[in-house]
Amino acid sequence: MDGRASSKRPRRLIGFTPAAFAAILFFLLACSDNAPGPPPPAPTGPESFTFFDIGRNSRFSDALRKELARKLGNDAVERRGIIDLENNYKGFLETHLPELEAINRRLNHPPGERVDHAQIKLMYRYARQENAPFDYVELVFDAQAGTPLVFRIRFKEDESGLVDALRDKHGPPQVVAWEMESGQSLIWRKEQDVLMVSLVPNVYGGSDHHVFIYFTVNLSRWAESEQASKQQPPMEKSPAGKTAF
Repeated sequence: MDGRASSKRPRRLIGFTPAAFAAILFFLLACSDNAPGPPPPAPTGPESFTFFDIGRNSRFSDALRKELARKLGNDAVERRGIIDLENNYKGFLETHLPELEAINRRLNHPPGERVDHAQIKLMYRYARQENAPFDYVELVFDAQAGTPLVFRIRFKEDESGLVDALRDKHGPPQVVAWEMESGQSLIWRKEQDVLMVSLVPNVYGGSDHHVFIYFTVNLSRWAESEQASKQQPPMEKSPAGKTAF
């Protein structure tokens, strides 16, 4: 945790208030021609999608984390763990997003075994206390390069009209009807990266909203780096006595 006070404040109703409208603008997938000077091996090039101004060329930093805490509240951080790109239901990626399925297989090989990765995963569960219209936000970064890998955002009712705003900004998405239940996914692609909004049926007859941003270029570079590190021979250990002085 970042040490901020965790005292709860009364929830405020979220509508088309200035704060909620600002959240919409931050969530819109803006493009930027002014990417910061990257340290290797971080990628360069045009931006694709952004969330609160964090895009494929952004870098994780203490300042970025502090700014996110101001907008989304206290976070929890995980430095190592599995990363599974699958969503909606098993086999969805293989059928509809095979490029991500290929990366997912590389990241989770050998199959059936738990494969832990060095990562920086920030999780936010109290964003509504900051008047942000999200129930859960998860942002995963490459622990070495600091670039974003995959973002997951969840909210129930679309109180602020985020999906309509995305349609207005990016045009008609690819609409994928699920092969099970009555859900559907809306998919946008830009600069090889993927934004997806899944409408997930709930027990009340409505739909919950699950948003995914896959920074495919960064994920691919990360998978290559992870694979290369596994192939390096282990360093030969010297007896402790030889290196004591």
